[in-house]
Amino acid sequence: MSARLTLPAAVPGARILGVGSYQPEKILTNDDLAKRVDTNDQWIRERVGIVERRVAAEDELLVDMAAEAGRSAVKDAGLTPADVDTVIVATCTMRYPIPNAAAQTAEKIGVSAPGAFDLNAACAGFSYGMGAGADLIRAGSARTVLVIGAEKLTDWLDWDDRSTCIIFADGAGAAVLGPAPDAESVGVGPVAWGSAGDLSSMIEIREHNQALAQEGQSVFRWATTKIAPVALRAVELAGLTPADIDVLIPHQANLRIVESVAKRLRAKGAREDMVVADDIIHSGNTSSASIPLALDHMRADGRVRSGDVALLVGFGAGLSYAAQVVVCP
Repeated sequence: MSARLTLPAAVPGARILGVGSYQPEKILTNDDLAKRVDTNDQWIRERVGIVERRVAAEDELLVDMAAEAGRSAVKDAGLTPADVDTVIVATCTMRYPIPNAAAQTAEKIGVSAPGAFDLNAACAGFSYGMGAGADLIRAGSARTVLVIGAEKLTDWLDWDDRSTCIIFADGAGAAVLGPAPDAESVGVGPVAWGSAGDLSSMIEIREHNQALAQEGQSVFRWATTKIAPVALRAVELAGLTPADIDVLIPHQANLRIVESVAKRLRAKGAREDMVVADDIIHSGNTSSASIPLALDHMRADGRVRSGDVALLVGFGAGLSYAAQVVVCP
């Protein structure tokens, strides 16, 4: 007689229990950058919408920032590290491939022996992590998942290249996911994701220990035409319409891209009073950290309230993209 396997009991879905974030203390303004490269405050504001960004100290590790954001999210959820059984760190800027960031981050937070893995989908990483974490919970493979987006992009910049050094920054953001007790309280919708590997050369680090390079105009054209349909697909998968969305939180790549995505969604029925994240103005582009950073900041300043329906949309190198609808905690 062959052995018969059993599976853990599934749950209706996942919900967000808490969020948190961390940014380094050092602020780098446009005027600071103008002292180093041929640029100025007006030029940067007009093209990418950034006024200032945060830069980690040389001895501040990516896993240090991830741990700070993770602790904040666990506390916001009203939990302790002992309650967490799985840690996912979305990142593309670890200085070394082994060991992974997730296990180190978990140890720093005090999470004991969790499932821990890194996920690299660049600027779409947090949305990928949310999709993976929610599905682990729904399948019964995990109960409490800490999803962190953390980047130290300044480790990978050429500070003489004004096409990149004015944009990217450092930081971390996190969310704690837990099981929804019933179908009515599911708070993380299905993920709509995909990739365009034929366009991978648009954003890349070509060689080990080399600087990040991107084809800025090509990325802009791709994002402003291809990302809104992905966002709309996520809304459809969640069983909603664009008019149901209270808050739009796209990856904070460029304020002009954010504005373009919002405009396209409104043309498809999203409300004029839909709140749109603009965290890039003071945080810069923090890749996988940008969505949770924006969500945490918007909760703090009152623009996002508990129960709001938010549309998260990540996109970036790979090229990779992912989106999902969530209910804000």
